[in-house]
Parts: sequence; C-alpha cells; structure tokens
Amino acid sequence: MIPYEWFGQAQERISPHTVRTPLTHDAQRGMFLKWENQQITGSFKARGAVNKVLSLQEWERSAGLVAASAGNHGQGVALAGQLTGSKVEVFVPGHAVPSKVEAIRSLGGELHFVNGGYGETEVAALEYAREKGKTFISPYNDGQIIAGQGTIALEVVQQLADGFDTSPRDIAAWIFPTGGGGLISGCAAALAAGGSRSSAFGVQPAASAFTHSLFHRGTQQGVSDNPTLADGLSGAIDADSITIPMLREFVADMVTVSEEEIERAIAVAWWLYGEKIEGSAATALAAVLEGTLAARPCVVILTGGNIQREVFDEIIARHPVQARQ
Repeated sequence: MIPYEWFGQAQERISPHTVRTPLTHDAQRGMFLKWENQQITGSFKARGAVNKVLSLQEWERSAGLVAASAGNHGQGVALAGQLTGSKVEVFVPGHAVPSKVEAIRSLGGELHFVNGGYGETEVAALEYAREKGKTFISPYNDGQIIAGQGTIALEVVQQLADGFDTSPRDIAAWIFPTGGGGLISGCAAALAAGGSRSSAFGVQPAASAFTHSLFHRGTQQGVSDNPTLADGLSGAIDADSITIPMLREFVADMVTVSEEEIERAIAVAWWLYGEKIEGSAATALAAVLEGTLAARPCVVILTGGNIQREVFDEIIARHPVQARQ
C-alpha cells in the first residue's frame, strides 16, 4: 500500500507545476464538483506524471521516459519531460483522439502508434522500454503515480473546509471515473488514512468495463473492448497492478454507465455549469445524474476536458434542452 506521507510529499513536489482546480457546490443536487478539466494539460493525469518523474533518479530520467496512453497521461509525462529535460516517447492506440495526440506532440513527446486498444498499447510500450533500457511511466501501476493522483483528495478536503465549512466526514460518497484505478486508489487511501468514513465509488463505461469486471468477478476474461466516449478509461489493465488490492480494500462499489448517459452528462456540464468535459470525466457525473449512485452529499471528480471539438459540438447539438433542466 502507499505510505500516507507520500501524499503530502507529492503535493509539495507538484504544487509549483500544477494548479489548484476549482471546487463548486450544486446544493440542489447535493454535489460538490471538482473541475480537473481546468488542470494544466486539461487533465488530472498531470499530477501523477509530474510527481513520478520528479521522484526519479537522474539516471532514470536520462535513460529516456516511455509511456502508454490514450492521451492524457501522455501529455502529463511529456510535460514532466519538459520540466526535467528528459526525452519522452508515448505509445498511443491508433484510434486515439487526434487533439490529445497533437497535444502530446506539442509538449515534445515522440509518438508511436499501435494497432489495437489501450491493452495492446501498454504491452507494446512495456516491451519497448525493456528492450531499449528506458524508464516506463505507468498511468496507474506505480506508487508515486497513485500518490500524485491522491493529491486531489487532499486538495478537496482543504477546499471543503475553507470554502464551504464542510468536513470530509459530512460527505457520504466520493465518485471517480475509473480506468486502471490509480485515481480512485490514491484518493480513497488518502481519505481513509485521514479518518474519512465516506464511501468511494468507481465508474466505468459499460462499453469497456475491464476494472468493473475485475472488481466484481475477479477477472478481465470475456470483457468486450468496444469504442467509447470514455476513451481514457477503456482497455484491459495489468493483472498484477498494485491498484487491484487497493480497489478491494478502499472502494465500496464499481458501476457502469452507458454511452447515452455519458453524452447527457457532457451536455449537462456545459449547459448547467458552463464547463467542457470529456467522456471519461462525464462517467462520474452520469452515475449521479442518472441515479445509479444516490448517496448525498457527494464529491464528483471531473477528471478532464480534452474532448475533440467536433465530437463535443455534436453532443451539445443532440442534447440542447433536456440537459438544461
């Protein structure tokens, strides 16, 4: 498990290079909303990536950094590479969101495209890193990555106290989009160590629910990897990931949402709150809006806003009225 002091160390390490994102309160719906779409690189992934790379020895960085990513983690590692002067190579699925791919490139990351989904991409990146003697930066299966993501929980706890006079003990549920489990594992572990008794819930797209299957069935066998708006949460994860026992210890339940529900949540975030979020972030909001997760008050983590412009415009056009209600 992750030593509790790692979270505070991560917060201190990354604070000069990341931003304190807004926390807002929708009292009518009983939700506190953490807008990580306003994080540097447009995603929470920068927290874990920067923390991990800054924690490395110089020889590990100088060997060159390799990552596998649907887009957001790759941007975070590329940013960390800029900060440390490290060469970064990012393996991405061939169908990765073009705007995310261009963002990695603009941050100096060298791209390798892989036929297949995230699972195949991670395997290719790991094999390449081993063959070339480079340092692989996992998006979830790493203690320092998890500690970096867990800084969100520390930040929200402070914001609840400072802006809303609310204790984490007053929160019934924390709701997280979940892929490999680094975010929910880190935040739930940090909250539990801090004395919170709130329940942590993970949300996955039904179209690619590998971690959901691991949580409920103990296996990823037989899970379909279908296209999903929540591309950052899709694909199989490392069967030996340290997040798996952490999910079992700290997470109350894992649920899924449909593509239609994800679309509606993207529209709600825009029409109701004026915020652009991507499909992965929208899973958590969808689970609340659709009543799949009913505990209140809750904290909803909106993990990113890197959605292709054309896709966003189409979704908003399809949901112009219902989302405003």
